[in-house]
Amino acid sequence: MDFDVLIVGGGVAGMSSALVLGSAKNKPFARDKKIGIIMHQRTSALKGALFNNVLGIPPGTTGNEILENGKKQLSETYPHVIQIEKEKVNAVETLGQHFKVITNKGSYSSKIVIIAVGPSNLFNIKGLESYIEPHKNLPAKKERIQLKNSNHKITENLYVAGVLAGWRSQFATAAGSGAHVATDVLTIWNGGQTAMVHDSEPK
Repeated sequence: MDFDVLIVGGGVAGMSSALVLGSAKNKPFARDKKIGIIMHQRTSALKGALFNNVLGIPPGTTGNEILENGKKQLSETYPHVIQIEKEKVNAVETLGQHFKVITNKGSYSSKIVIIAVGPSNLFNIKGLESYIEPHKNLPAKKERIQLKNSNHKITENLYVAGVLAGWRSQFATAAGSGAHVATDVLTIWNGGQTAMVHDSEPK
């Protein structure tokens, strides 16, 4: 299965990126793009979390509710974004102008890949080991890692989003990081012209 962009990770950053990319479906430069997200959430930092300080999210909302509601929002609002369930990524390989993303159940090719999994020091996606470094914005005792990047870009057409990109572990920060990477991808699709997606109420 070939994608124009494949997101690895179904947490805050990954789903935020998928929502922004999905929302561009009516833009001429994004209309025919194939978008996928591997929804592996087993180790998501949202599990067990409680939110009282996030704009637009009712106080008392749990991380598990956000994970489930996010998947539902993505599937109902942008059903063309393909959600790949119950697969874990084992490796990312570069194949010419594409990437091969290998999971425990198969493999996918994609022109652009966004890595949006957690910053655990148990990170073990083969092909990305050379980019691992200690996290610069989390306490050393937590032993968290990040992937070397410049403004989310690891290398050509390979991006990292969320806490794994070096950001602090805050919901809104991770969501913004995912959205930021999505607009970078949209800008690429738009021939290098800055692209963003804003909806507005009908008048």
